[in-house]
Amino acid sequence: MKILTKYILKEHLAPLMFALSALTSLLLLNYIAKQFGQLVGKGLPWGVIAEFMLLSVPFTVAMTLPMAVLVSTLHAFSRMASENEITAFKASGIALQKLMIPVIISASFLTLGMVWFNDQVLPAANHRLTTLTNDIARKKPTFALKEQVINEISQGRLFLRTARLFENNRMRDVAIFDMSDPMTRTTIRADSGVLELSPNREDLLLTLFHGNWTVIKPEEPARLQRVFFQTDFVKVRNVGNTLQIDTVGGEKSDREMTVCELQRRVARLARARDSVYRSLQAMDYNVAKTVKASSAPGGLGSLYCHKLKGLTIVRTASAAELPQQGKPIPPQQEPQKQEQPLMNRAIMAEQLKLQVNLAQATINGDQVEIEKKFSIAAACVIFVLLGAPVALRFPRGGVGLTIGVSLGVFGLYYVGLVAGEALARANIIPPFWAMWSTNLLLLAVGLFLTSRLGREGSTSRGSETSELVVRMREWFGRKWRRA
Repeated sequence: MKILTKYILKEHLAPLMFALSALTSLLLLNYIAKQFGQLVGKGLPWGVIAEFMLLSVPFTVAMTLPMAVLVSTLHAFSRMASENEITAFKASGIALQKLMIPVIISASFLTLGMVWFNDQVLPAANHRLTTLTNDIARKKPTFALKEQVINEISQGRLFLRTARLFENNRMRDVAIFDMSDPMTRTTIRADSGVLELSPNREDLLLTLFHGNWTVIKPEEPARLQRVFFQTDFVKVRNVGNTLQIDTVGGEKSDREMTVCELQRRVARLARARDSVYRSLQAMDYNVAKTVKASSAPGGLGSLYCHKLKGLTIVRTASAAELPQQGKPIPPQQEPQKQEQPLMNRAIMAEQLKLQVNLAQATINGDQVEIEKKFSIAAACVIFVLLGAPVALRFPRGGVGLTIGVSLGVFGLYYVGLVAGEALARANIIPPFWAMWSTNLLLLAVGLFLTSRLGREGSTSRGSETSELVVRMREWFGRKWRRA
């Protein structure tokens, strides 16, 4: 049995590595292509570009590893079935379910590894990638103006247009638009000019000839100020070609936090939300009834952090602590409302309602990320239970079966994740069901197909499924003729 286990795992190893590298490369190239505009034309060092590509790998691997497991499972079992190795195993008295045990155990180890990867490596890489992307976005490109185009000199503040640009950095028919002050619009026009960088290579120096300044203030639309000059000097700071690396980083988003960090924030937000909700009840109970505030259970994240001793379990709000929607407060428990003007009380009630909704939306988003880390990792085992029976049921499927089934399952799984995340963030369904519904559906199909292994009937039509279709067609035909 040990030799058989090694053989089956060896059959899966090569397809797994090939599928993982191919899928990762395709998704990585697609992501880098979308970010291509931020990378080129800025004179970035090769080390920065290499770091950007390297930090983009963990997010891609988190999605492609379960896909690679499905591809390798379909390919390996389909090849063994097409070459009659499965028939030999059955003739030797080996149940087909036993052939799946080594793959399921290996997939379980992959699942545990992916849980650690999604919890530790992926958030750190996402945070560093976000910081690096922001640094690159702040970096100004190698200064190069284009003729007849409004060039952005300082982001959102200063724009320059020139009709002609000569090789000696001289310009003809220059227009500068200053948007730095929202209360003032300044336009500078000149017949010609010269541009150059300061000695520190960070500031831009503009020398303009024969022009004028036009200043307009929106609060004084009837007033126009114009100043004429023969020679004018304009200095624009911080447009040099230097990349400022942020080694600290800003506040983390939900995809840049570990499970325990997310769980702590969920507990903190749940307490704050409940406090605001009680204040809303005391102020206007009718408005409070329109708020949909669900409980914040610990779930897998709480259990995981408790096992890691990385989180002190804090009891979050339970469903019993929150008023049931549409159920009135008993008269003896209804809080006394303060005597306030009706308009002020309504405005304050709407503000409190907005705070509750914002807190609930953040809680839902954090819980979605927690469940997603576990559900994507669990897909490795689920895809084995689904892929092996499909491959064994269609022994002559070959590469077409592998590609077709993989694309179908990938599409269903991806749509389920995206749709579930959107519904959970909108507080329509609980985050657990949003992230695990597709997994449970595929798991049920996989377990059913696995239980049917070894019960295939003899048929000359290519598969038991084809035979079933023919039998159903004949059965409906007989019913129709009798009717």
